[in-house]
Amino acid sequence: MITLLYFARLREALGTGSEQLVLTPDVRDVSGLLELLRARGGAWASELAAGRAFRVAVNQDMAEGATAIRDGDEVAIFPPVTGG
Repeated sequence: MITLLYFARLREALGTGSEQLVLTPDVRDVSGLLELLRARGGAWASELAAGRAFRVAVNQDMAEGATAIRDGDEVAIFPPVTGG
């Protein structure tokens, strides 16, 4: 099981700030997780689409598609931060 955290516009669009998710054996990395979430359809598919701007962190470290995900991890998904 992993903990998923959603921030800013993603939290609003997806209707939740967090959830617990049991990993299936085929989900081994960030890319696999995103595909699983997109398969939910609706806002999940549109907000997490390949062309949309968002970042992923695994255990508070910035992650890429090939970053491994393991049972017990915390995965945060959030829009890029801009300052001013």
